[in-house]
Amino acid sequence: MKSFAAGVTSPSTTGAALSVWHEGEEVVNLWAGTADARDGSLWAADTLQVIFSASKGLTAVVLMQMHERGELNIDAPIRSVWPQFAAHGKGDISIGDVLAHQAGVSAPREDLSLEEVLDSAALAERIAAQVPLWTPGAAHAYHAITYGTIAQEIVRRVDGRELHEVFQQEIASPLEADVSLKLHPHHLRRVARIETTPNWDRARSSGSDEDDAWIGRALTMGGAFPRPLVAGDEGFNDPRVILAGVAGAGGVGTASGLARIWSAVVRETRGVRLLNDASVARLAAVRSEGPWHFNPGPPFHRWGAGVQLSSDVTPWFSPDSLGHDGAGGQSGIADHKLGVALGYVTNHMDTVDRVAPIIEAFGSLEPVS
Repeated sequence: MKSFAAGVTSPSTTGAALSVWHEGEEVVNLWAGTADARDGSLWAADTLQVIFSASKGLTAVVLMQMHERGELNIDAPIRSVWPQFAAHGKGDISIGDVLAHQAGVSAPREDLSLEEVLDSAALAERIAAQVPLWTPGAAHAYHAITYGTIAQEIVRRVDGRELHEVFQQEIASPLEADVSLKLHPHHLRRVARIETTPNWDRARSSGSDEDDAWIGRALTMGGAFPRPLVAGDEGFNDPRVILAGVAGAGGVGTASGLARIWSAVVRETRGVRLLNDASVARLAAVRSEGPWHFNPGPPFHRWGAGVQLSSDVTPWFSPDSLGHDGAGGQSGIADHKLGVALGYVTNHMDTVDRVAPIIEAFGSLEPVS
């Protein structure tokens, strides 16, 4: 596809991969470019890429599966599964609305070290005890890192297993999808090294200085990560971070594996259907939209119970599309009516949207009757 090739703008230093599935079958599987500029190693079929917030969509599928199995009520107050989170009036907000970034703890009030952020259990305790930044349920703002910590703790308390274990056993393994929410050290050698552009490094929101500072704090966790999430060997190029399984931000996978999972959300894929139609509808019901509490300026996303929905930011295939993008260009999305799913990953972090031209190249898609 020309639209995919056009997005690999620096093939001697960076690369990308694309997978598209239709009605449960893979119809596109492409990769190109360089996985690691340091040694010139080329992108391969099994090259893994940090998918950043595309991890959030996968996490939401885990929680909705638990709801479908009757283990968790997505509309129950979070205090019903995590009493300590009720500190300072945070307990009545529903789990689904927490996943839609309404919990009021998008960023820590105090600076945190990398070691403190990578200790997920301790970080969960810190978030539970924090005074909210706004009244929970009254507004929303993107919980860039804390989303995953909260979801991880909910899964731990309800299921007894870790989030990455549930994901592997209930989602990735049945589909043989090459995606992990906590990478095994043996596979570290397959992970692409991330490169950033000057535009990405300089990127800021168009909000006020105060709002942008809180938005940045949600990304950095008070200094634990660089604002662009990657800076040379720091951030998500650091093996300690990659292997820590930073929930909601540190998933790793191939484009084919990511698209395969989203295909199985909306269609039987490789003999597996991850969610029934009612669960997909509940997952995609709008919970948050419009201006954020810490306002980055328009356009604005729309969120269901932990998934992004089609919006002015992410128009995707149709108004029925759902999924999640990730920093620098990662995307995992599906469309229930069209029966299509897409996975895109790249180690070239830039502000340019490389997925929109690919989707536009498919033209007008119609549901299979």
